[in-house]
Amino acid sequence: MIQLLGEFDCKLDAKGRLMVPASLKKQLPNVENEGLVINRGFEKHLVIYPKSVWEGIVADLSKLNPYEKKTREFIRFFTRGASELSLDASGRVLLPKSLLEFAGIQGDVVLACQFDKIEVWSKAAYDELLDNEPENFANLAEEVMGGKSRKDIDGE
Repeated sequence: MIQLLGEFDCKLDAKGRLMVPASLKKQLPNVENEGLVINRGFEKHLVIYPKSVWEGIVADLSKLNPYEKKTREFIRFFTRGASELSLDASGRVLLPKSLLEFAGIQGDVVLACQFDKIEVWSKAAYDELLDNEPENFANLAEEVMGGKSRKDIDGE
């Protein structure tokens, strides 16, 4: 299982290319061969998945009932704009213009790793999001994780 770590401040060049930080690239050892997929996030951001992770998501989506309207709508909106990315010889990826416009990304960006994916945020939007941390983060942690036993959390 892929476990990506880190938060990286980056800049897009004038053509919409992003230099993948060396320390992040080390965490993606097969990226040159496997490739990446970028997609819209649930908020106004983008998400980059290693291709193998994206294939698992698509496999899960293909098991949903296509006769249900909500399923079709979800799949349609979830996959809208999904695009393959590949690193060039300089270690850059070209981000699709339509996705950058969707997320309001230009110039300064933040790459925020979360488990097996990388969120791509406009630096201003990311800073604003984190400036609005819940007043009592401990209460949020209890609400989200409180019903789990230590065994569930630690995987023992």
